[in-house]
Amino acid sequence: MNLSSLHPAKGSRKNRKRKGRGPGSGLGKTAGRGTKGQKSIAGYSRKRGFEGGQMPLHRRVPKRGFTNIFRKEVREINLDRLEKINKNEIKIKDMVLAGLIKKESEMIKVLGRGKISSAKTIYAHKFSESALKKIKKAGGKAVLLGSQ
Repeated sequence: MNLSSLHPAKGSRKNRKRKGRGPGSGLGKTAGRGTKGQKSIAGYSRKRGFEGGQMPLHRRVPKRGFTNIFRKEVREINLDRLEKINKNEIKIKDMVLAGLIKKESEMIKVLGRGKISSAKTIYAHKFSESALKKIKKAGGKAVLLGSQ
């Protein structure tokens, strides 16, 4: 066996259709485009979203307001939910393990609903005024993380 005797498997290679090469080829004259109509001529190109004259979807759907593409999602967690975590130092990883948030990459703001009984060190990206007061009153610390 040598390289000159290698061939592709029978039936795996097929010649391309040569359109518009006379009536004997089976795809001559109109080259499979049919007769007449916009799509039968050379140079036809359909615009994006074109629906054959019907009002396109992007024009049918009502539009309203403004969407800020630079918006940053912030997850809010209240003190009463953080109180249930039995640790003195609550980091983002602990919040994920407790099921308060889904990912460690989320930005977190601690809000002041509920009360905190023991001194805890809480790590988050933002804190509300009332949450800061309650944490300090309990003897804890609020550590600000760098915003993402």
